[in-house]
Amino acid sequence: MSTEKDNKARDSERAGDRRQAQTAFPSNVTALPSADRRERLRIVEALLFAAAEPLDESTLTRHLPKDEDITALLEELQGFYAGRGVNLVRVAGKWAFRTAEDLSFLLEHYVVEQKRLSRAAMETLAIIAYHQPVTRAEIEEVRGVSTSKGTLDVLLETGWIKMRGRRKTPGRPVTYGTSDAFLDHFGFDRVKDLPGLRELKGAGLLDNNLPPGFTVPEPNDSPHLASDEVPLEEEDEDAADLFDEPLAEDDRQAENSVADSETQEDDGEIQEDDGHSNISQAGGAGG
Repeated sequence: MSTEKDNKARDSERAGDRRQAQTAFPSNVTALPSADRRERLRIVEALLFAAAEPLDESTLTRHLPKDEDITALLEELQGFYAGRGVNLVRVAGKWAFRTAEDLSFLLEHYVVEQKRLSRAAMETLAIIAYHQPVTRAEIEEVRGVSTSKGTLDVLLETGWIKMRGRRKTPGRPVTYGTSDAFLDHFGFDRVKDLPGLRELKGAGLLDNNLPPGFTVPEPNDSPHLASDEVPLEEEDEDAADLFDEPLAEDDRQAENSVADSETQEDDGEIQEDDGHSNISQAGGAGG
């Protein structure tokens, strides 16, 4: 009888020890997630892994139970992959797996691509990124030289810029802005992540002896039209659709020839290995 009581006492003591151990985690350690939560993490992980392009949170939410905290799931996955060879990153407001930045050199052999853009095209792209929404005339004002339609056509064909609307001024000129493809290619979550005055100076892209009052515009790529813009007309949208398909080689050469002819400087070879081409050289132009 005494032995039975002793056994029960020991069992009760062990159960108490287990309960104490379960509630005695340090403040920076939490209990393992439930099976349901692990399953939801696996669902999100599988969707992102299989996607051909970044996914937004609303798309992911459609595959999860109602009222699921998708932001918390993504942050947990992001933390899990933080120290691994593949990272979960946010680009253009969406989520995607990307090779860890410090290992990108291992894949240069597979992803190096040469795109021949003129200096004029790179300057135009930087001006659009920092000054958007901006018209062709406003681009010319910042650059100080004329900008051919061919330069804008080349940038539209890359998918990095888009026609936003039309300015409420005589002639209703088209306004241009950057696209999600621009953010994805250059690795930015928002256009506001572009380098500012201090970063441009630190990189040697701006002279330290700048005129008084010189500023770098704060980029803004809001999807909503500005107060001085009106929507594109139907024929404008039809023209924009033409750039959804790649140009034929002869057309591409013709476009590049037009863009190159507007500047007397030698063309630069823009090598894009991991999506970090330099677009900042004209970012501070203008006030």
